[in-house]
Amino acid sequence: MTRFLLAAVALLSVSATARADEFNVAVAANFTAPAKEIATAFEQKTGHKAVLSFGATGQFYAQIKQDAPFVVFLAADDETPKKAVEEGLAVPDSRFTYAVGRLVLWTKAGDAPLGEDTLRKGAFEKLSIANPATAPYGLAAVQTLKKMGVYEAIQPKIVQGNSIAQAFQFAETGAAELAFVALSQVIAKPDGTRWPVPEALHDPIFQDAVLLKKGAGNEAATAFLAFLKGPEAAAVISKYGYGTRAPN
Repeated sequence: MTRFLLAAVALLSVSATARADEFNVAVAANFTAPAKEIATAFEQKTGHKAVLSFGATGQFYAQIKQDAPFVVFLAADDETPKKAVEEGLAVPDSRFTYAVGRLVLWTKAGDAPLGEDTLRKGAFEKLSIANPATAPYGLAAVQTLKKMGVYEAIQPKIVQGNSIAQAFQFAETGAAELAFVALSQVIAKPDGTRWPVPEALHDPIFQDAVLLKKGAGNEAATAFLAFLKGPEAAAVISKYGYGTRAPN
């Protein structure tokens, strides 16, 4: 009987380990707060733990090409995951749009009027943006300035962060008066002033997720992506100001 009980306990232990897996997820910096909430809810529901890393989409892609241990990629655009599939780094047909981003101009000053006039007048010293070469929100910021016809005048005042998180940090710490950031970064902040950039001023920010080849056959990673498509995740995504329509 004792041997039977020990064997049963051992079997249950192995089964629990098989069910509760950890896996690495590369997450675009703008999606930090909602990703943490979603990962927590997912772990509570399934026992699986998503180990999240946050950064710029372009930098993550370079790491993925160098065999980084990520199995899921939540990008800040749709082109990079598409390229991952085309280059054989991701599982075909696993790509989908999990969020549609919103770009805002933000300042820490709570009483500062913000809008197109702010950029046209240029009465500020520094404007922070994410690096447009690696961060889609930075590219959207540049597109906005060019569409308004003020990029050349403002370019000398631009300071670049490696990611949208660093661009926000510059404005929050006073290194820049203004910043182009994701709405999700400031939607819950009681201080500061924000101007939602009209979507007609830049390309849509479709943010796609994809299962990387390292995650092929990983049940926990597949379950996470399924959870990301579900109603619980959608509620969190909407709470942070993202759209959830899927173009693909």
